[in-house]
Amino acid sequence: MIPIDQAVVARLDSHGERFELLVDPDLAVRIREGRDVPLEDAVAALQIFGNSAHGTRASDEALQKVFHTTDFAEVATRIIAKGEIHLTTEQRRQLIAEKRRQVIAHIARNAINPQTNLPHPPQRIEMAMEEARVNIDPFKKIDELVKETVKALRPLLPIRFEEVRIAVKIPPEFAPRAFGEIRAGAVVEKDEWQKDGSWICVVRVPAGVQGEFYDEVNRLTKGQGETRILN
Repeated sequence: MIPIDQAVVARLDSHGERFELLVDPDLAVRIREGRDVPLEDAVAALQIFGNSAHGTRASDEALQKVFHTTDFAEVATRIIAKGEIHLTTEQRRQLIAEKRRQVIAHIARNAINPQTNLPHPPQRIEMAMEEARVNIDPFKKIDELVKETVKALRPLLPIRFEEVRIAVKIPPEFAPRAFGEIRAGAVVEKDEWQKDGSWICVVRVPAGVQGEFYDEVNRLTKGQGETRILN
């Protein structure tokens, strides 16, 4: 559990009842995003309050009426997921800035300009977001924010989400190491070991990072690997 003086209030009003929970703002947001965070790490007290400022606990009757249970973990998770998390101005600013960076990185990595078949630089995406006055909700998931952002940017930037298929051949002396690293960083559709010990494969990567993938193959093979884009 976190110290009470570092916690903020997560509040849910329902059926004429108010329920409050003292939470770590960052961890609560991660739970809300669906990440695997132990609930006990995110709360300052294993109590559901009717008024946390006064230390008044929510009654079992109220919990049963709204949640149909008095189980702390179940109720707390629902409050975090559906309620309002009261952030300080600075906490909210930092969270919005981080979500904005994640949205920009996702678009730059996964999307291309269909007119050039090249990824949009992050700076261009950020400038277009400012021009389109994109608002970032700090409590929404990244995939939802990306959809909203792309919709707002399309009148300003040509955007298409696309993957590329690349055939790769790794020489025998580099194949054992490259095998593990390439499989960890790309989707391998099929692969085969050759009689001479070389490894060939077909991979799928987001169009926006194909340049990074080529750099990785060159690094792993000291420039001796072969790559070819497939139709």
